[in-house]
Amino acid sequence: MLLFSGCTDNEKEKAVETKPLIQKGEYVLKFSHVVSPNTPKGKAADYFEKRLEELTEGRIDVQVYPSSQLYKDNAVLKALKLDSVQMAAPSFSKFGKIVPQLALFDLPFLFKDMYHLHRVQDGVVGQKLKDMVSSKGYEALSFWDNHFKQLSSSTKPLIKPEDAEGQKFRIMSSKVLEAQFHAVGANPQMMPFSEVYSGLQQGVIDGQENTNSNIYTKKFHEVQKYLTITNHGYLGYLVVMSEKFWASLPKQLQEKVIIAINEATQKEREYAEELNTQQFNLIKEYAQKTGKLEIIQLTKEQKDAWRKAVSKIYPDFYDKNKIGEDLIKGALATE
Repeated sequence: MLLFSGCTDNEKEKAVETKPLIQKGEYVLKFSHVVSPNTPKGKAADYFEKRLEELTEGRIDVQVYPSSQLYKDNAVLKALKLDSVQMAAPSFSKFGKIVPQLALFDLPFLFKDMYHLHRVQDGVVGQKLKDMVSSKGYEALSFWDNHFKQLSSSTKPLIKPEDAEGQKFRIMSSKVLEAQFHAVGANPQMMPFSEVYSGLQQGVIDGQENTNSNIYTKKFHEVQKYLTITNHGYLGYLVVMSEKFWASLPKQLQEKVIIAINEATQKEREYAEELNTQQFNLIKEYAQKTGKLEIIQLTKEQKDAWRKAVSKIYPDFYDKNKIGEDLIKGALATE
């Protein structure tokens, strides 16, 4: 009896000794982003924080810093290199100088709908793009949505491609967007996002392209006469991690990060879709109430005419140092 009891106690002691200890806060992950917590990106970052801490039982302490509390997007990539911050979700345009191939998402009418877009991002083409970013000293994790862009004007309704001729449209810095508007005879004007409202109000520019959520929150619809629902281009973000921080994580924790980011990505896409629909409805309410804005829904034939007019720019970006023929044709062929 005594011998048996002794063996049992020893086994219990060994079990206690060999059981791995959970060290809470063993790794600190600072997630910096530039938007408010109630946006799709902000809510998804908070979801990621909660989920990763659950999955790792607190071994990774995720600290989310919204609203540019730590860094603006134009500075965060350098901060990631220095491991001053461990995670961020900049817009594609911020990667322009290091991975110009991300301009794939600027190409007009490349994606049939959100389902097709996500198939591209989650498939071979998306992985190639992430690998290009990772080869530059980051760990590229996932694509997050803003949404599709629409066209607006204060001059005339944009129904046919010819309607854009001669009009001045604000664009962000992008060779693709320049070519897009030149293809329909329009005049692209690079302008900071913060100046677009006053530019439209004062007639410095005639129109712009943006997502419904950007149009509504910045009140562009209040200084435009026509809004055409084109879904012609896409705005999104790439979630990236510090290469140094990623390498410091044991494989088991890296796997937990992948699970958490995949779940957060699905949530972010849902949040973005909800916000886009909600704010488009608010734009429609404004249009009905004031009569100051006409919203144009293109027919399939009209949309095809726009696609035909602007898709002729695709071969201009077949060079692998621009976007690459394989990526463009790969996206088109994705089902």
